Amino acid sequence: MSAPVHPALARARRSLGPAAVLALALLAPGALAQQAPPQTMEDEIRAFCGNIADAARDQRYLLQKRELEALQAGVDERIKQLDERSVQYRDWLKKREEFMRVAESQLVDIYKNMKSDAAAQQLEIVRPEVAAAIIMKLSPRLASAILNEMDSKKAAGLAGIIASAAAPDQPEDPS
Repeated sequence: MSAPVHPALARARRSLGPAAVLALALLAPGALAQQAPPQTMEDEIRAFCGNIADAARDQRYLLQKRELEALQAGVDERIKQLDERSVQYRDWLKKREEFMRVAESQLVDIYKNMKSDAAAQQLEIVRPEVAAAIIMKLSPRLASAILNEMDSKKAAGLAGIIASAAAPDQPEDPS
């Protein structure tokens, strides 16, 4: 089955010859072309989508870039807040450590000036770690007098805490 031929081309073939047909094809390129079949709606849609694909991709990239910039701004804000809170926490910790140092030294002075039986009664009530820390800061003579006045089980517990604090690198008893 042969394709339909443009009428001008058919006339040129009959009257002019091959050289003229070639010249006509060069001068009028559409003269040799076949007529395109009519496009369907699907073909038009496909052509339209193909024509706007680059623009749509660019818009999608632009939207993603804006979203990433917004997320980055949020992350930067959170980092700034964390830095501010970190500075506040460091200041608070410094004040607390200073308070604890002063309070600890004053607390030790208080127990130094107490009678050993009264100090023993009070140290039995406080947390064992605090009591052990206070006893460690007292002179050995005063600490032994206070431990002597305490309940034997509590005194032994405090002595165990003091011993483990004095030698933390020793392995635990496997039994």
